[in-house]
Amino acid sequence: MLEPLATGLILAALACAAWALGLVVANRPAGTFTLALLAVLELGLLVQAVIGIVNLVRTDSDVSGVSFVGYLLGSLLILPAATFWALAERTRWGTAVLIIGCLVVPVMIVRLNQIWGGTGG
Repeated sequence: MLEPLATGLILAALACAAWALGLVVANRPAGTFTLALLAVLELGLLVQAVIGIVNLVRTDSDVSGVSFVGYLLGSLLILPAATFWALAERTRWGTAVLIIGCLVVPVMIVRLNQIWGGTGG
C-alpha cells in the first residue's frame, strides 16, 4: 500500500465529512460542490484500489487476498451508496448519511493497512 495515498484519502474523507456536517447544521442539501468533492474522493479510492490490486499480485508477503480485495472494493461502494441516498432524501438527514459514508471510508482504509501489514486477515 502507498502510505501517502492512504493518509491523503483519510484526510480527504474527514474533510468531506466536516463539509457535510456544515451542510447538516445549515439545514442544506448536498449540492454540486459537495458532489464534486465526493467524486474526487471516489477517484482517489479507485486509484487506491488499482494500486492495491497490482501490489497484491506482485507481493511475496502473506496477505489475505480475499479480505484485502473485499475491503478495496467495499470502499469503492460506500460513497456512491451514500450519495444516492443523499440525493434521494433531500433533507438534512440525507446529507447526514454522507457524513456516515465519509467516516466509514477512513475506517476501511485503516483496516486495509492492517490487512496489508499482516496484523489482520
